[in-house]
Amino acid sequence: MKPRHGIGLVGIALLAGAAVFALRGPDGAAVPVLVFPASAQPTPARQPLYYRDPSGGPDFSPVPKKDARGMDYVPVYDDAEPTPPPVAKAPPPPAGRGRILYYRNPMGLPDTSPVPRKDAMGMDYVPVYEEDAKQPAGTVTISPERVQMLGVRTEAAALRTMTRTVRAVGTVAVDERRLVVVAPRFEGWIERLLVNETGQAVRRGQPLFEVYSPELAATAQEAAIARRAQADMAQADPTARGTAASIAAAAGARLRNFGIAAGSGRNFILTSPMDGVVLEKTAVQGMRFAPGDALYRIADLTTVWLLAEVFERDLGQLSAGQDAAMTFTAYPDRRFTGKVTFIYPTLTAATRTGRVRIEVPNPDRLLKPDMYATVEIAANAGVAQVLAVPQSAVLDSGTQQVALVEGSAGHYEPRVVATGARADGFVEIRGGISAGEKVVVGANFLIDAESNLRAALQSFTGAPAAKPQEPGR
Repeated sequence: MKPRHGIGLVGIALLAGAAVFALRGPDGAAVPVLVFPASAQPTPARQPLYYRDPSGGPDFSPVPKKDARGMDYVPVYDDAEPTPPPVAKAPPPPAGRGRILYYRNPMGLPDTSPVPRKDAMGMDYVPVYEEDAKQPAGTVTISPERVQMLGVRTEAAALRTMTRTVRAVGTVAVDERRLVVVAPRFEGWIERLLVNETGQAVRRGQPLFEVYSPELAATAQEAAIARRAQADMAQADPTARGTAASIAAAAGARLRNFGIAAGSGRNFILTSPMDGVVLEKTAVQGMRFAPGDALYRIADLTTVWLLAEVFERDLGQLSAGQDAAMTFTAYPDRRFTGKVTFIYPTLTAATRTGRVRIEVPNPDRLLKPDMYATVEIAANAGVAQVLAVPQSAVLDSGTQQVALVEGSAGHYEPRVVATGARADGFVEIRGGISAGEKVVVGANFLIDAESNLRAALQSFTGAPAAKPQEPGR
């Protein structure tokens, strides 16, 4: 049985890759000896010397820990060879941009390097070329791919007539030149009303009511007597005929001065002096009235006024003859047009608005007094054409206005500009940009942010910087 066990141990050892040697014991018997290779022997666990920052920073720890982003510190052993820091390869310089002067920190920090390198996050430093250094301070160079990605849009500065739309609100009013009041010049009583409804349309010469007036009756009788006397004197001498004619003419004139052309018996009829609509009626059948009492207010509404309340800052751009368009709540799908006819000389202190009168045709009488409207007036900011760019092209820092001017392809230079009037999405340029130069109108906030960064970096690194072009230079 012993040899069987020995053979089993030897077989297992051979399977494990060990060498078997036979040695003689004191009694002369052969004893197998197993020799295992070094790789098969158990290796004790290595202990790290310390733990280093996973981002490559100078921080280390004697015990395992995590950094602020939750990454484990890397163990360093005594037999580990130091790993050289990663070094970025210098990219080949683009054609036409000259040699590389230095490399700047990709995160905008005031840190530069004369050779390619990476920051603590593993990002490549950005090369600064000779051509970039010669550009004015803040000039940005963007590749065509990035221009498309950012959605950069440009538009050329051009001469144009500045037309601004002034918006206001207003209400419809009666044209004061087309308003009359029926007020008898004599005392009397209303015998019968012929127009007895407010809002009723009337025509010129249409009877309004019949009146009885003792004074009017006496005047009419005198006129009738004078006419008969004139007829009776038809065969008399010229002096008598002239006297009778004068008396008849005076009696007729007195009757006409009362507003009565003719009478029928003891009652007289008063008529409408114009075509229009009865706005107010105080006349009641059987009432007594005194001279000067307003019995009817009649207005012609075929033309109305719109009294618009315009803000004080816009009044200087308005003048008589300008076109106006308006919409009303009652007719949301229709636009009415009119013209500015008068700008009132007073200002409402509570609202800081001035009143502007707009005359509006109203042949269908759709517009009614006191209707509310929103108004748009086409106001000219100036008669002559001026150089203008879209308002989105001008960036206002609070102390100055800046526009980004496109030079060669992909190069954008910040320019300080002097601005003037603004109208309908455009702003007048009085200096800093010439006609035909292209300005950035889309994504300019992103380019401006990078431009400010470039200017700041130049001040940190001591690179030569040119001042942005001042207006008029």
